[in-house]
Amino acid sequence: MKDAQAAGIVTDPRAAQIERLKAQVAELKERAAERDEDLAELTALKTLAISRLAAQHEEIERLREQAAAVGNVSRLPAARGGTTPYGSRS
Repeated sequence: MKDAQAAGIVTDPRAAQIERLKAQVAELKERAAERDEDLAELTALKTLAISRLAAQHEEIERLREQAAAVGNVSRLPAARGGTTPYGSRS
């Protein structure tokens, strides 16, 4: 800075600070835009997942009603205490 002053060039520290802050604001705006894009993608994914779960639930309810109406579907016996099916790790 002293060299610049000796050469007759006047440097304003405020101008440098303004440029640094402008660059920082631009970076923050870019990060906010990226975050907004990510949030929109996650919201769309959540909406899709909820709609799929609702469709699956409706299908299960429909199949239960159909099975009850037909009457030829028998229930499996309840599991015996302490036994697990072959290959189960629970």
